Amino acid sequence: MNNIEILAPVGSAEALKAAVLSGADAVYFGMGNFNARRNAQNFSTDAEIKDAIEYCHSRGVRVHITLNTLIKDAELKDAIECVRKICTFGADAIIVQDLGLAKVIKSVCPDIEMHASTQMSVGTLQGLYILKELGFSRAVLPRELSFEEIKYLCKHSPIDLEMFIHGALCMCVSGQCLMSAVLGSRSGNRGLCAQPCRLPFKVQKGTGHDLSLKDLSLIEHIPELAEMGVCSFKIEGRMKRPEYVSAVVTACKKSMQGKYDCFTEKDLSDLFSRSGFTDGYYKNRIGREMFGFREKENVQSATKELLSRYASVYDKEQGRFNIKFTFQGKIGEKANLTANCNGLSVETESEMLCEAPINRPISEDRIKDALSKCGGTQFTAESVKILGDVDYSLPVSALNSMRRTVLDALENKLLGKKERILYPAPIPTNIESENYREFYCRFDNVEQIPDNIYADMIFVPLGTDDNVVNTNNYGVELPHGMFGNQEKVEGLLTKSSAQYCLCHTLDAVAIAKKCNKKVIASPSMNIFNSLSMDVAKSLGIDKVIVSNECTLDKFEDISSSVPIGLTVYGRIPLMLTRNCPIRNGKTCAECKRESEITDRMGIKFPVKCYMGYSEILNSRPLYMADRMGEIPACDIMFFNFTTESRQDVESIVSAYENEEKSIGEFTRGLLYRGVE
Repeated sequence: MNNIEILAPVGSAEALKAAVLSGADAVYFGMGNFNARRNAQNFSTDAEIKDAIEYCHSRGVRVHITLNTLIKDAELKDAIECVRKICTFGADAIIVQDLGLAKVIKSVCPDIEMHASTQMSVGTLQGLYILKELGFSRAVLPRELSFEEIKYLCKHSPIDLEMFIHGALCMCVSGQCLMSAVLGSRSGNRGLCAQPCRLPFKVQKGTGHDLSLKDLSLIEHIPELAEMGVCSFKIEGRMKRPEYVSAVVTACKKSMQGKYDCFTEKDLSDLFSRSGFTDGYYKNRIGREMFGFREKENVQSATKELLSRYASVYDKEQGRFNIKFTFQGKIGEKANLTANCNGLSVETESEMLCEAPINRPISEDRIKDALSKCGGTQFTAESVKILGDVDYSLPVSALNSMRRTVLDALENKLLGKKERILYPAPIPTNIESENYREFYCRFDNVEQIPDNIYADMIFVPLGTDDNVVNTNNYGVELPHGMFGNQEKVEGLLTKSSAQYCLCHTLDAVAIAKKCNKKVIASPSMNIFNSLSMDVAKSLGIDKVIVSNECTLDKFEDISSSVPIGLTVYGRIPLMLTRNCPIRNGKTCAECKRESEITDRMGIKFPVKCYMGYSEILNSRPLYMADRMGEIPACDIMFFNFTTESRQDVESIVSAYENEEKSIGEFTRGLLYRGVE
């Protein structure tokens, strides 16, 4: 397991020390406002960031910087400057969600590693190949994958794979949650998730916290995951205390050594858990046992004694590097000290000459004792070899000075900072809009579609009777969630005569392109800025419906190289989940693939199940019929029909044709208020 990486979260300087001195191989932390934990302390100044990177590198620890949020056009200039600083400061990798920012990084500094955040929602082999095409060298896998699914990806992946091994487990697939954004304008895709899912949400016969899962813990499975080929084990917790970081790093090290036990697991549970831990996705045991929330006992279990025990793990520097010293002295000459460590070699001379002893010469034991005192540094003296006869006198202070000199020189060499060449940032391209609005409608099923509906494109679920989709204005929607069923999806799409596919993720885009279909990117693709549009075009995406987090005014800022559109009607999908919350209370047969979940205010949110996944929809539909004059120039207006009957659809279409006010409850979504 020599090449296996324990990747620790760092939300503060104290957490950085805890991670490194507890034995982490790499750390990750945020910079500025472009990381998914903006409320963590992080590192606020350039000097703090440079110091943190140098502190890590001098101890052989890699540094990954998270820039894993969606970027607005108005923020691109600052984001580009952020990338330049990270590359100049010498960080090892940047973790990315935004497609446009990925283009910036590969243009500005091709040398730096780029890792695909789990926020990119890529969990298929086809999607991993797209990431490689975009310049990513590593992907963080979704937490929802099973043992067999991970094993398959490890065997065939064209890039390295990293996975979360311990920490918070969201109900929603990362990157596909809009609940915090829609309910309170605090976006998870922008680093400010308010975690509304941890509040009481109820399904019939459920637990009362039916959107809250236990924390993930796969630490005991590290050896078999390493054997599969996972290269990095990531700990969640940039908002957690340093003792937590130390404890989880320690537990991971124990697991790699085959020493992980129930006592260590109890320590982790006492430090932080939600009704304990789960490995349900990994074991493919999805259901009620995975649910849990932060109970009073969980809060009180982190005792002072437990915190002190793990604080003591990182209270002083631990030797990470073994040094072989070679020392030689001779009367009338300066003494020489050579230090070999980690493939590096440095040497120094004493400032004074070795003298003939007045009483007795310095002993070999005193030389070895002085040179071996590396405490308080990242070095340990493995051996001290003394050449020649020790028939001279030399003060111990001279030996100490020589030792400090070579240790400082080794530390500087370990930093190994190389100068990176930085290039200009890309400039977005733009096409003139046709100024003709096409109407695209997406339906849950064909029974919803009125006979006389007018639409330029109608999307129906993949697998719909081919006699329906065998017309010019019909396309198919690929599944939003792909969990081990991509071969089935590809098979169905190959047989379909539909020419267009509505795609929610890069996984779907890859399959659609493989099957020679034209691609329409849905809002769930999280395309948010002008440079993302260029990436979409480079991937062969024909048209883009922008993110539902994009406001009307920000939409006008976007320069697009492909036709673009906005969602103007429909229930916004708030969550994509593999573990259906309804199953926490009743069976699939009882639910019949359509139910609802209720929040603490009594508001009901529809839950719909599809091909192995569920979607939680907003309680009210987005409605803009009476505001059509405020919609900026765009190529496509997108209607998302989910819970509506055929009669409902007819009424809604008529309302939009006549720009009528709604007669029912509705929302303007995020088109005006946007997200932080």
